[in-house]
Amino acid sequence: MIKIDQLTFAYRKQSALYNQLTLDIQGGSIVGLLGKNGAGKTTLLKLIAGLLQTQDKGSIETLGFKPGCRNPELLRDIFFIPEEFELPSVSMKDFVSAIRGFYPGFDTKKMDRILLDFELDPGRKLNKLSYGQKKKFLIAVTLSCGSKLLILDEPTNGLDIPSKAVFRKVISGALTEDQLVLISTHQVKDIETIIDKVIIVDQGTIILNHSIYDITEKFSFKSVTDPDKYQPLYQEAVPGGYKIVTPRNGEETDLDIEILFNAATKGINFD
Repeated sequence: MIKIDQLTFAYRKQSALYNQLTLDIQGGSIVGLLGKNGAGKTTLLKLIAGLLQTQDKGSIETLGFKPGCRNPELLRDIFFIPEEFELPSVSMKDFVSAIRGFYPGFDTKKMDRILLDFELDPGRKLNKLSYGQKKKFLIAVTLSCGSKLLILDEPTNGLDIPSKAVFRKVISGALTEDQLVLISTHQVKDIETIIDKVIIVDQGTIILNHSIYDITEKFSFKSVTDPDKYQPLYQEAVPGGYKIVTPRNGEETDLDIEILFNAATKGINFD
């Protein structure tokens, strides 16, 4: 679905943000794209969607197309929620009516259900909504458009705690088996229970690219008071003790994505 081969990319008069980056992402999954501030997550998403051109070396193929060519067949199969956005002064209902024709698979009934879950009135004007309400509306549109590739950049920014729970519920129940969702976020706990795969970018390199199943099959994530008893691969002091990563050794635990991220960016190898 997404194939990146030996990509080198730099903004004008800056050093390369990516140097010979190679990445292959298949459909049918929800992927968390993680990285520190300035790691290039948003840039990578824009390159995949064709919002930036690959003016340097290497290639990107999205859904069988070169995204920079902005082919209409590709554009109807991508929906992108950026972190920063502007919406027109129209009602939610009128906005959906205006864009629905660009997405042949748009599901109005699904849209109505998600708006109801988010407690949004489709008759309200978008310019009268709070930032969080606008974000919830865009999430509803994204999940209803029927596109094969959904790209969400910081989707839970602006959402309160109950709305984050609804976000996890609707995204888990609204997808088909052939769709791919890419979520870039700093709020890693917001997506911990819904992603199937995690990709971590650091200094222009993919330092981790694994399914959640593979990670939890090989490693355990624990909270302990005495880490020395466990000979951890990684440990981090927290209130009340330590969080650690160890080889699984037959002990199954849930993933702690925050500790996974911290360990990976400090050089722990999860291959």
